[in-house]
Amino acid sequence: MSTPQNPATPVATKPPSRLYRMWDSDVFFSFRRSPVTIVAATVAFVLVLAAILAPWIAPYNPFDPASLNLMDGFTAPNSNSMMGNYFLLGSDHQGRDVLSTILYGSRVSLFVGVSATLFAMAIGISLGLTAGYVGGTTDSIIMRVADIQLSFPAILIALLIFGIARGIIPPSQQEGMAIWVLIVAIGLSNWAQFARTVRGATMVERQKDYVSAARIMGVHPLVILVRHVLPNVMAPVLVIATIGLALAIIEEATLSFLGVGVPPTQPSLGTLIRIGQQFLFSGEWWILFFPAITLVLLALAVNLLGDWLRDALNPRLR
Repeated sequence: MSTPQNPATPVATKPPSRLYRMWDSDVFFSFRRSPVTIVAATVAFVLVLAAILAPWIAPYNPFDPASLNLMDGFTAPNSNSMMGNYFLLGSDHQGRDVLSTILYGSRVSLFVGVSATLFAMAIGISLGLTAGYVGGTTDSIIMRVADIQLSFPAILIALLIFGIARGIIPPSQQEGMAIWVLIVAIGLSNWAQFARTVRGATMVERQKDYVSAARIMGVHPLVILVRHVLPNVMAPVLVIATIGLALAIIEEATLSFLGVGVPPTQPSLGTLIRIGQQFLFSGEWWILFFPAITLVLLALAVNLLGDWLRDALNPRLR
């Protein structure tokens, strides 16, 4: 006599990993559906990785005076110099390899841009949270200062701050602190956008029930802001930070092009463009062209990623 078969028991399936859930999210779904965003991310990744690995992948060390030879100067791209050295993107007036200077210069531009953006975020988020949560006179003072700053171009504010700092710092320390002064100048010129955005989002969040419950429980306002309000206002901040990074890189290049940026011993892309501009009309076009193209590609790629992130995090467009 055959025994009756038991009904099939459900097989326990392993829950998807966090990496798979992130890849299957709406944000990364929109990323996979946007060819322009994929190209922009690839370009940005390649440029950032090349800048990070510059000491290992650069053909020459362009800032080592012992390795420079003036006989290598003004070598055209994809050719050998009079000394027999090969330069893929040519050489400048000092005999420095243009490809190597771009790799090392990108490191400086990215470091200044990222550091200045993080500094502006720290100031803007702190002031925005305070203004939106406290309100009253504190809110009015912070927002009026932000309004006054937004009425002037950021590059003029950065020039003013840079000039004041150069007047305070002793001449013997100016070259060593030039990069940090530049970071502070760019950061102080761009905090207002973060503050206004965070302030508006904080004013919405402070009216919600979870904030009221935390107040009733006696939670310190600083804990409420950092642990509860801040994570809920970070989405628009990330979008502004991505776009602000491209603007900070361009602002640094502009200041360096004007001769008030990083020192000549640590040139950025803006410094290289300023040097190349001197030889543009004498026929050595590559000294200006390749650093300028690198700057344009880097800023454009980061801007396109910011535009994608803005649309991906907008619930109305989902």
